[in-house]
Amino acid sequence: MTAARRPPAPANDGGSIPRSRLDLIPDVRDGLTRVERVILVCLAECEKERPGRMVSTAMLYGRVVEHVDLSVPEFQRILQRLVGVR
Repeated sequence: MTAARRPPAPANDGGSIPRSRLDLIPDVRDGLTRVERVILVCLAECEKERPGRMVSTAMLYGRVVEHVDLSVPEFQRILQRLVGVR
């Protein structure tokens, strides 16, 4: 008798949650995608921890990557869109 085969380990074992197509669809309530919402929530948390001081992009990216698998260029593109920089 052979032992039961275990399913393969997920490719993303860094602790972050892999994204799906649903993460890219804007929410009906405010038009934000899940990734944009995670960025804004992490930004708000960082601002609460550092009252009166600016939050660096590197610090924000480190917090966001804990929740969403995101490359640096993609993070910067989304952040620029949220801030309004062209």
